[in-house]
Amino acid sequence: MTLKNTSKVWKKIILPEASSILDAAKNLEDNGVQIVLVVDKKKCLVGTVSDGDIRRGLLAGLDLNSSVLKVVNKKPRVVPEAVTSDLALEIMKSNNLRQIPIVDKSNKIKGIHLWDEITVKESRSNIMVIMAGGKGIRMRPYTESCPKPMLEVANKPILQHIIEKAKNEGFNKFIISVNYLGQMIKDFFGSGEKFGIDIEYLDEDSPLGTAGSLSLLKIKTKEPFLVVNGDVVTGVRFKKILKFHGTQNAHATMAVSLHEWQHPFGVVHMNGMNITKIEEKPVSRDYINAGVYVLSPEVLKLLKKNKFCDMPELFERLKANNFSTIAYPVHEQWLDVGKPDDYYLAENYLKK
Repeated sequence: MTLKNTSKVWKKIILPEASSILDAAKNLEDNGVQIVLVVDKKKCLVGTVSDGDIRRGLLAGLDLNSSVLKVVNKKPRVVPEAVTSDLALEIMKSNNLRQIPIVDKSNKIKGIHLWDEITVKESRSNIMVIMAGGKGIRMRPYTESCPKPMLEVANKPILQHIIEKAKNEGFNKFIISVNYLGQMIKDFFGSGEKFGIDIEYLDEDSPLGTAGSLSLLKIKTKEPFLVVNGDVVTGVRFKKILKFHGTQNAHATMAVSLHEWQHPFGVVHMNGMNITKIEEKPVSRDYINAGVYVLSPEVLKLLKKNKFCDMPELFERLKANNFSTIAYPVHEQWLDVGKPDDYYLAENYLKK
């Protein structure tokens, strides 16, 4: 193992205390250090913010525009400049940390010790199932002769972006559910050998919905598996939602993204003919299904083989049968490539 302590890293992850949760989330996504250092006007450390801190805040009812101070850990573990990298490594090992800030006597940040994850490539045995059988009707004419997951964004099919991202996080076992123009997907990816992974296919004789094809799975492990829609472009870390699922002892976890929509008109509330309230172009905020899930194998018994079932219906069945279903708030970039406008947004995001 090696440790990094570079000024370029720690200076990029500093945020002023007047920042928002959104600012912290963007910093986490852009720099990949898994921690943000919040400072006051004197550049002294106020505290740290991690991915988990943000998700707990969102679950508690905060939104991305809330102050970062609402989620900051004000008692982070720090070390003085005199601490060597070897000693910092021991401190991180004993406290299950991946990073530890360096401060001077005035509590001003002087650097950060980072566990170098690059030297250890994680490998995961968990299966990832990718739903790629839909017709993509809303994306026509692009999908008339091409399945939506094979549409090219930033010079690669959407499906390839998903697989390569997952591979970089240690996943190497994939099952792709195909139906509409499925042979094109099989011809392109084959067994996965040229991508350094293993790929199997689920053939839907007819469309089975976003969960129905899971009835064809023959899971021989008790490990949870991921399910990802084949048209999702996102910065969500698959390994993090998998870990979250495990720590919560859940049967089914759904990634959810906060969606804001502003009404184009003033909304009038009435009681009979009496006007009770007028809202000028109100903003609606709701969590929506982000198309990324983690499921434990035992949930499959609620599916009937070759019977249509969408994922929301499966979650309703799970709730009715007292299975644990939980939400995983997504603050990372997320796009469902469902219509042409989304296609262009995805192109810009992935090129960036």
